Amino acid sequence: MGRAEERRARQRGGRRGAPKGRSSGAAGRTGIRRFFTWKKLIGTFLGLCLLGMGAFIVLYMVIDIPEGNADAERQGNVYKYSDGSLMARKGYNREIVDLARVPKDVQRTFVAAENKTFYQDSGVDIRGTARGVLNTLSGKGAQGGSTITQQYVKNYYLTQDRTISRKLKEMVISLKLDREKSKDYILAGYINTSFYGRGAYGIQAAAQAYYRVDAEDLTVEQGAYLAALLQAPNQYDWAIASDTGKRLAKERWNYVLDNMVEQKWLDRSARQGMEFPVPKEPRPAPGMEGQTGYVVEAANNALKRQLVEQGTAEDLNQAEALVDAGGWTVTLTIDKKKQTELEKAVRTRLTSKLDPEKREVDADVQAGAVSVDPKTGGVVAMYGGVDYVKHYTNNATRDDYQPASTFKPLILAAAVDQDAETQDGVPITANTLYDGTSERPVMDGDREVGFAPPNEDDVDYGDITVQEAMNKSVNSVFAQMGIDVGMNEVVKVAGELGMETEGMEAVPAQTLGSMGASPLEMAGVYATLDNHGRKVTPALVKSVEHKDRTVEFPDPIGEQVISREAADTVTSVLTGVVDDGTARASVRENPLRNGQQVAGKTGTSDNNKSAWFTGFTPELVTSVGLFGEDDKEPHPQVPMYRAGGVDHRVNGGGFPAEIWAAYTFGVMDEVTEFDLDTKQGAAVKPTASPSDSQSPSQTPSEEPTSEEPTTEAPPETSSAPPTSEPPSQTPTSEPPPVTSSPPPTFGIPEDPGDPEDDEEQ
Repeated sequence: MGRAEERRARQRGGRRGAPKGRSSGAAGRTGIRRFFTWKKLIGTFLGLCLLGMGAFIVLYMVIDIPEGNADAERQGNVYKYSDGSLMARKGYNREIVDLARVPKDVQRTFVAAENKTFYQDSGVDIRGTARGVLNTLSGKGAQGGSTITQQYVKNYYLTQDRTISRKLKEMVISLKLDREKSKDYILAGYINTSFYGRGAYGIQAAAQAYYRVDAEDLTVEQGAYLAALLQAPNQYDWAIASDTGKRLAKERWNYVLDNMVEQKWLDRSARQGMEFPVPKEPRPAPGMEGQTGYVVEAANNALKRQLVEQGTAEDLNQAEALVDAGGWTVTLTIDKKKQTELEKAVRTRLTSKLDPEKREVDADVQAGAVSVDPKTGGVVAMYGGVDYVKHYTNNATRDDYQPASTFKPLILAAAVDQDAETQDGVPITANTLYDGTSERPVMDGDREVGFAPPNEDDVDYGDITVQEAMNKSVNSVFAQMGIDVGMNEVVKVAGELGMETEGMEAVPAQTLGSMGASPLEMAGVYATLDNHGRKVTPALVKSVEHKDRTVEFPDPIGEQVISREAADTVTSVLTGVVDDGTARASVRENPLRNGQQVAGKTGTSDNNKSAWFTGFTPELVTSVGLFGEDDKEPHPQVPMYRAGGVDHRVNGGGFPAEIWAAYTFGVMDEVTEFDLDTKQGAAVKPTASPSDSQSPSQTPSEEPTSEEPTTEAPPETSSAPPTSEPPSQTPTSEPPPVTSSPPPTFGIPEDPGDPEDDEEQ
């Protein structure tokens, strides 16, 4: 062996004998390190960059600027009655204006808001686009960063889909568009195609929607608000924004103006003197006059909520854009005949009696009503106000007024459903005796809970049955019953029946209906009672058609939420309110009734700011509410005393009950009877006074009278003329005698059975 071979052998042996963990050169690179070196990583990265650049060059060569797509030529929506006949068409609200008609300073507010480098860039924000692609890949959704050019391309040439391919197309088209078109052309397209909320597309429609001016007359302050809106039209709309939304809108407005100062487009001293330009209240588009606008608005809201619920839209802003984009055919549950009759009933029984020139308070009376089929859950008629173009707020869906005593049946429903007992251990039924003394402290065992509500006119009823307490709406009885049942349980059952209970405190004052509620909400609650305890969620939309989308609505009829016995017992008790209580004169004696069985409850809130009648037959549930709203901005709640020429207050047994009766009996196809399953029989008979020997802590072993329960309507429900006389049978503690003056021709029945005012103390 030569010396060279010996040396090589020693070297090989030396390597084999080297300590473990020490290596040198390529021979030490084992496993995964053999494949990942710095040179390879850098080479791979450069290769990918070159590949990406090559791919982008190919895309740039093959993608041309397309024609404006279908989304840029959106059509209106069609709304139909339940029978398929046309109710309304709502067109696309956009008017293109030349950029020259928009003041230069207003143009710059949009640049300051969205893309300060607009006049210098090439139409694309590389970092923003990359971030958008990464967000899309990671499932986080889009997060800003697009230039004005990119946003215009998305609005006019592409779609709102959040995909990698669309983002790449957007970038390519934006680069080409920036080379081929002027900045003014792109800015004009952007401000004319963007969505500003309130159904307004484009700056001209937005200027009219928010400030009642043309685009050419906008101020810098107003322009800054419209530019700020583009970030979140629904959230920043001053008319509907929450306190947080208003704060964010102002912050965005300040951001826009501060950027203008930074870009030297606005003098700093002029900026300091600027005040936030509060927008005008929303005004509906032409063609939505009368009740049509209210119904269409409510249907659109239901559609938007469902788009979000089923995942088609991420939020209400996006859903609103989809609905306003057009192309929808919406078939409603509204019955044309019933809708006409409801409008007629309000006109003949209320609005024709109001004379603001004679009585200022008459200008403050607003009416809202909703009618529901309890078997299908469909809203068959809706009255939202005097006219959608005159009073924008929908009184049928607003929930800012107290439902007052119309809440009392829910307390009884909770009591029967939970087999609740009085604090003396007596089961709570229609015949259970309570102490009806006005301002009697409510007790929880031996402890006063600090609540002692007065009865209307401070009447002391003494020992009184639950049936008669419901008939006469005795506050002291139901306040105590709420504690007996447990206010947490009352609130729970109220929510199950259909009331919005989020944030509702379980306190005794709620027994007087001190929360807010809408006629739509109360109609659903009573429809659930009418439907024997099976949940009814009122639905306004019957079906929806769209060429690109499918929308499925849930079944309005849900599961059993309270027992049939509980629901039917409440229904049975509520027949007494009509036959022997606060709704007697307006409903029981109505000549159109023709023997129809009716259940219902009146309600009049604290200081007469609202008055209600929610009633039902086996086939139809209708809630009517009257609301005192100052006709001058900002429209605070106000009392309705002596409105319509009544002697004193507007009670639930007056205008609301008369509207209800005129409508319900006017659309009846046949006389029907309740099919009730209660321990007391098919219906509770008219009230009788408990005997002197009975105690409010004891449950009578028999009915208060010897008469047998009957499913027939009382014989006095024929065509006898209305009367204001009190029931022939009275409670043990007599209320004050009625006045000798004749009852008013229209308004409040003057009998002792209308204890509805000043319920929330």
